[in-house]
Amino acid sequence: MTTTGYILDEFIHEMHALVESGAEQATIFERGSPLLERLIRNPECIAPEYRVPLGKGPRPNHGSYLLHRSPNGLLITAVVWGPGDHTGPHDHHTWGMIGVMDHTLQETRFRRLDDGSRPDYARLEQDRVSVFKPGEISLLIPGVDEIHQMDNPGRRPTVEIHVYGRDLAGLQRCRFDPETSRVRPFMTEKYDNE
Repeated sequence: MTTTGYILDEFIHEMHALVESGAEQATIFERGSPLLERLIRNPECIAPEYRVPLGKGPRPNHGSYLLHRSPNGLLITAVVWGPGDHTGPHDHHTWGMIGVMDHTLQETRFRRLDDGSRPDYARLEQDRVSVFKPGEISLLIPGVDEIHQMDNPGRRPTVEIHVYGRDLAGLQRCRFDPETSRVRPFMTEKYDNE
C-alpha cells in the first residue's frame, strides 16, 4: 500500500505534543480539529481491516478499533457504522473530536433539562440533528454538549476517526432513555482489535 498525504503517525505525534503541552480543551479543539480534518482526507491512513464492520460478535454490523493509546490519556480509534447501525443516547465524560472519513452519519444531540442530582434519572430534550459528511468533524464537550445518538441510515459503512482525552475502555459512562428518563451506567470493556 502506497500512502500519500497526512498519515496516522504524524497525527499521533502532533496530537500527543498538543495534549502534553497542557493545552486547555478549547485550544485542543482549535489546534486539533484542523489536524483531524487533514487526517480524514486520507482514507489510506488506516488499514483496510479498520474500515469495515467486525462481522461477528454481539454487534457484527459495527467496529471499534484501537489505533493509539497514550499514557497522557490521548485515545484514537477508528469506528465503523455498518448500514442501519444505531447507538442510542450516551455520554463520554471526556472531550472528543469525531471526524467522518467515508460516507455519512447522522448525529442527534440532546440537552439535559434536569439538575443531574439523580444518577438513575435524566430528563432530555432533542437539541439538533446533523448529518456529517466526509471531512466534517463533530466536537464533544463534557457536561455541556456531549450526549448524542448515532445512526447510519445509508447502505454503506461509515468510517470515522474518534479522538478523546481519556481512554473510553474502563471509563464509567451513561446511556439515556429519553422516553422513560432512565439512565443506565455502562463502559467499553475493550476494542474489537484487542
